[in-house]
Amino acid sequence: MMPGVLLLVLIGAAAGYVATRLMRVDVDLPTAMGIGVLGAIIGGLGLRMVLTTGGWAVTFVLALLGSLALLWLWQKFGDRRR
Repeated sequence: MMPGVLLLVLIGAAAGYVATRLMRVDVDLPTAMGIGVLGAIIGGLGLRMVLTTGGWAVTFVLALLGSLALLWLWQKFGDRRR
């Protein structure tokens, strides 16, 4: 169980970095990684219930989708500094 969680965190951090670059969101690296980990939880665990098969590539895609969704919500509702 523990190696799976660690792998999910690592994949989520990478997905968060990729997602912030794809959406051209200017955040620091720890924030991008945090968004990715939360996105991995949302995308990786939430959608994994639907998809019971797949390896790290499926987990990365789901984490990336979760990160993109979280970034969209953050841009839409959270970042009021602009």
